[in-house]
Amino acid sequence: MSIGALDAASAYGRVLNVGGGTKPFAPSSTDGAEGGSFGSMVEGMVTNTGDALRTAEKASAAQVAGKGDLIDVVTAIGAAETALDTMVAVRDRVVSAYTDIMRMQI
Repeated sequence: MSIGALDAASAYGRVLNVGGGTKPFAPSSTDGAEGGSFGSMVEGMVTNTGDALRTAEKASAAQVAGKGDLIDVVTAIGAAETALDTMVAVRDRVVSAYTDIMRMQI
């Protein structure tokens, strides 16, 4: 599976808006010169993905109990699926980059 630059940019854009009403991810940095680290970006993506999955689970449980709206369930599941797909794609790219680095001859 090959991920182009445009695909990666659009996936990253979707991650920024995961969860609908949740606050978009912004890397936290104590000094503005650095702009955040890769670790903090990954941590934020994992947190947002977990939040989206929990929101989808709560919406599904509310629908089963007869207290939820089907549109909310579908929207929450769609956001959770997109977030999870993005995290899997990022993981695959990181593993691929690590494998390429390990193959390099010194």
